[in-house]
Amino acid sequence: MSETDPTASPETSVAELTPRRARLEHKRLAAEVQAANDAYFQDDQPIMDDASYDAKRRRLVALEEAFPELKDADGVSGKVGAKASGKFAKIRHRVPMLSLDNAFSDEAVAEFAARVYRFLGRKEEAGIAFTAEPKIDGLSLSLRYEKGELVSAATRGDGEEGEDVTVNARTISEIPHVLTGEDVPEIAEVRGEVYLGHADFAGINQRQREKGLPEFANPRNAAAGSLRQLDATITAARPLRFFAYAWGEMPVLPAATQSGVVEAFERWGFRTNPLMKRCESVAEMVVQYRLIESQRATLGYDIDGVVYKVDDLSLQARLGFVSRAPRWAIAHKFPAELATTILEAIDIQVGRTGALSPVARLKPVTVGGVVVTNATLHNEDYIRGYDSKGERIRDGEPPDIRVGDTVTVKRAGDVIPRVAAVDLSKRPADAVPYVFPTHCPICGSEAVREHNPRTGKEDAVRRCTGGLICAAQTVERLKHFVSRDALDIDGLGDKQIEFFHTDPDLPVKAPADIFTLAARDEANFKKLKDKEGFGAVSAKKLFEAIEAARRPPLNRFIFGLGIRHVGETNARLLARNYGSFQGLREAVAAAADPASPQRQELDAIDGVGPTVVEALLQFFGEPHNQEMLDRLLVEVAPQPLEAVATASPVAGKVVVFTGALERMTRDEAKAMAERLGAKVAGSVSSKTDLLVAGPGAGSKLKDAAKHGVEVIDEAGWFDLVGG
Repeated sequence: MSETDPTASPETSVAELTPRRARLEHKRLAAEVQAANDAYFQDDQPIMDDASYDAKRRRLVALEEAFPELKDADGVSGKVGAKASGKFAKIRHRVPMLSLDNAFSDEAVAEFAARVYRFLGRKEEAGIAFTAEPKIDGLSLSLRYEKGELVSAATRGDGEEGEDVTVNARTISEIPHVLTGEDVPEIAEVRGEVYLGHADFAGINQRQREKGLPEFANPRNAAAGSLRQLDATITAARPLRFFAYAWGEMPVLPAATQSGVVEAFERWGFRTNPLMKRCESVAEMVVQYRLIESQRATLGYDIDGVVYKVDDLSLQARLGFVSRAPRWAIAHKFPAELATTILEAIDIQVGRTGALSPVARLKPVTVGGVVVTNATLHNEDYIRGYDSKGERIRDGEPPDIRVGDTVTVKRAGDVIPRVAAVDLSKRPADAVPYVFPTHCPICGSEAVREHNPRTGKEDAVRRCTGGLICAAQTVERLKHFVSRDALDIDGLGDKQIEFFHTDPDLPVKAPADIFTLAARDEANFKKLKDKEGFGAVSAKKLFEAIEAARRPPLNRFIFGLGIRHVGETNARLLARNYGSFQGLREAVAAAADPASPQRQELDAIDGVGPTVVEALLQFFGEPHNQEMLDRLLVEVAPQPLEAVATASPVAGKVVVFTGALERMTRDEAKAMAERLGAKVAGSVSSKTDLLVAGPGAGSKLKDAAKHGVEVIDEAGWFDLVGG
């Protein structure tokens, strides 16, 4: 049995911990921080946001200060980055490439400046100048020049030793092979950041798609992956860029200040950032932070904060370093979930239930490690600046959202990005209020807002009344039917559904048509294997996947029908309660009579409320849907769910899984819990009984602490359920 961490919560004071509890928490945190280091610096795939990472590292250091026996000279708290991979030769840095401490508020910046003054024994009236410059979100690189000629290039690695990427670095046009200028020293190690611009990143991903290769999640990953190629021709084909802003070994410096040395870099042939500014006070530093933040959307490259450095190099030398970071510098990070950009257009998408959903088309911006180009605008009331209660959701006049606006985009965890705020001070003079369409953009049918008899108000969503005549609804319903959580037909994704829906030889207009594809293809003169985008192998695999989907689990089949308000949870409840699709169908037909026992049974299902009941009655009462079901059930045979355990330790409990699971996928974990009689939820609430948290768990841990929910790791889960 694995040893578990008995600490009550991350908020437990270090002073309250026993040595044993401190040791267990230290062990867990060290593993999580090291895993994050390896993922970010070695694999170019971050697994947690900066704020979470810094909080874990600060806690780790606090534990070591309170319990010195926990500190290891080779421990993770004193390291920067991760060991260099085995793909490249190694280069040992003459001067270590250290990291920076982070600040996430104006108050933290003020405290940083106060620490500098205290350490130097100066009063603030004496004044100390700082530089402020954008923190480029790329890959750190150290370039060594001897007698003005580039001799080597190395990545950060673990701060002491990096990877030799000299050949690749020589292909980057903004890295000079020979330095120019009269004040270039004999030895000059110039350091900076390799990065990709937004337009270049989009071009790379377009080429990746055309070649059928995986796309990069964000420009940093793409830049890191491009620089760390064993084939330098791949690096050369990608338009990497470089900003110079620091240095390593340099016996003779060209200036006595940080800003002066950076100015020398520009004379020598490097590109430096034009937004770097010398500031005389904390107030000026914060003003420059706000200015850089406001220009973030128009820079054309990713930044994730602003770096402040003491400008006087003699003061830097006096301040020195502590652990892994200099005392004379700090990074003021932007909120991980927020970014500012420009709304370029508003499009209307029609969903499978006919809902008209407004989508913001944005100037690309990285939010939470992902490049965002689209964001939800929810509904027409949200665009007008009002919530469902008719109350304003944004301050300022006018309160609406318009094309051309500078907007704040929020992306929390895996939630779809949304436009959260508008900067009215930057609204273009010619911006006009957005007029929400009253007719479906796909079929031209009237789009209406239904009256909700329970609330007495209009629904927030406007819906197309075209129903089955609306191509958008038909296609979206088919996409949903074959999606991962429904029938999960491999090889039949969104693009294939769109293809078959319009294909003259093998049209798919209804779910049953999917299961007759193979027979119709056999009878056709023009075969699927001969069509563009297919081949003999892919056509054969598709037909096999369709054949394998003829006996779907009942809950997936019900979910796949796309009945309004019937999601995965309700589909499973219905499948458990009725056992067969025919049983459900007959029960709902009889439940049309409000006084029938079938209606009473339907109303009594825990979790199925009146809204779902009404949706079921509408769906099964529609003749077109009955015809569709009759055709479909000739082709498929939905299977009852496996029997649920009633005596397991988690039977009847509400369980939430979060973070990275190592011994099973998230879908496997959910299925396992449900087989054991548990109810699996997607978020933590007061009704949650257990949170199973893997590495990288985020906000759900805080929610668990808030609601007093028991938290265990994956090993603890297997111990609990008996392996």
